[in-house]
Amino acid sequence: MFAPPDVSYISVLGFPIYYYGIILAAAIYVGVLISNKIAIKYYSMYCVIPNIATSLILWGILGARLYYCVLNYDYFSQYPLEIFALREGGLSIHGALIAGTCVICHEAKRRKMSVLKLLDICAMGLPIAQAIGRWGNFFNSEAFGLPTDLPWKMYISKPHRPDKYFNNNYFHPTFLYESLLNLIIFFILYKIILPKYKDNYGIITASYLILYSTVRFFIEMLRVDCVKYICEIPFPQIVSVIIIMFSFIFLYKKLRYR
Repeated sequence: MFAPPDVSYISVLGFPIYYYGIILAAAIYVGVLISNKIAIKYYSMYCVIPNIATSLILWGILGARLYYCVLNYDYFSQYPLEIFALREGGLSIHGALIAGTCVICHEAKRRKMSVLKLLDICAMGLPIAQAIGRWGNFFNSEAFGLPTDLPWKMYISKPHRPDKYFNNNYFHPTFLYESLLNLIIFFILYKIILPKYKDNYGIITASYLILYSTVRFFIEMLRVDCVKYICEIPFPQIVSVIIIMFSFIFLYKKLRYR
């Protein structure tokens, strides 16, 4: 059993620095570092990732936040200033993927290079960044799952519990499940997919999308914090299925006519 700290920040000279922000910064740094090393080692590209990192990060965070706010429209329409409260969490990976893809397409065309090639390079850093970033959910006591008594259960304080489970103390640490599974995804991409398909652009990206979307689909079965449902199905599950379908179609066409 483990539990988040009672305080979600450290104070430096009287100024609060939130653990969520520290972890997010670490996740971004490591993700960019890995993508840059992949670009240099496998594609002899020495400057592209550092040059696009700033715009990719800014637009990625903006897209992640806007996507989250749209899904939580009922709340943010009543408290619009909360849109800017990033330190309290509330970023969606699907929003970051959409915004990041747009930036990558723009930057690739501007540099007259393959869009799929740049997507593959950036996709290599994503699983590690996500694995680290999920720990921000731990410090914010969010993104947890259903009540459980398993040995690795996670204690959630009363202010962070859904009303439906207010009398339950321990929950599935779904953030931890996703973090560990993202590490496995990175291992698969790096050890299996990259060596074989590094020159067949798009395979790495499609493989990442299939693997992560599959993880997210099953994680959503445990999570209790989804606010958007369609026909009683969590919206992230629907998005995950759509991504998996299109990614498989892409892989089929790419490998069939190789």
